[in-house]
Amino acid sequence: MILTDTHTHLYSEAFDEDREQVIKNAIDKGIERFFIPAIDSTYTQAMFDLKNTYPEHMFLMMGLHPTHVKENYLEELNHVVEMLQEHQFYAVGEIGIDLYWDTSFVKQQQEAFRFQIRLAKQYKLPIVIHCRDAFDEIFEILETEKGDSLFGIFHCFTGTLEQARQAISYNMKLGIGGVSTFKNGKIDTFLNQIDLKDIVLETDSPYLAPVPFRGKRNESSYLIKVAEKLEAIYGVDIEKIAAVTTANSKAVFGI
Repeated sequence: MILTDTHTHLYSEAFDEDREQVIKNAIDKGIERFFIPAIDSTYTQAMFDLKNTYPEHMFLMMGLHPTHVKENYLEELNHVVEMLQEHQFYAVGEIGIDLYWDTSFVKQQQEAFRFQIRLAKQYKLPIVIHCRDAFDEIFEILETEKGDSLFGIFHCFTGTLEQARQAISYNMKLGIGGVSTFKNGKIDTFLNQIDLKDIVLETDSPYLAPVPFRGKRNESSYLIKVAEKLEAIYGVDIEKIAAVTTANSKAVFGI
């Protein structure tokens, strides 16, 4: 059984004390593929270090996270362009719009999101979308950019059934993680109405740990808890969940 964590920040400072053990714990549980989203240029070297240490397991993305779209966002976008020109990446991400923490850069976030979507199209790469309190704004841009060249993952999906179907209509898989195990997570109430072929698994570690670890540091080995939740929701065994969601990840990332 091979599971794929399609979204984990293993280079985060949260793992500086025990990163090697965290990765070993995950691999021992059958989680062998880790897709690593970017945040901004300050983390790029740490991402490369991770890839160089675990070349068979780590697959990097490049992008500017919406919460890191600040006064210097054009400089950061230039960094994204340069990295895509010089190195191999498997997605442009994580990118999107986040209106939860700060709305003062909303126009810049929208501009950066659209710019990076077009970069992804140029390189024939998927996008990995971060959306928080911004479904309308995200969908407005996806509507104008939709087509065969637009595809990817709607990371950490927390919307409604209607929003799930709309996201899927833009060639997006839904990234399902710890929220699916929360009592107030809500997505578990309709997920069985979404075809398993439209789902990928993720942790977003060190964030959003699933029950029974909620409130603690998340790690990739906890992906098992997400897979077990989907086992219950879909009424199929965990081997089927692993096989289908890993196949879905391969369809998105091309590896």
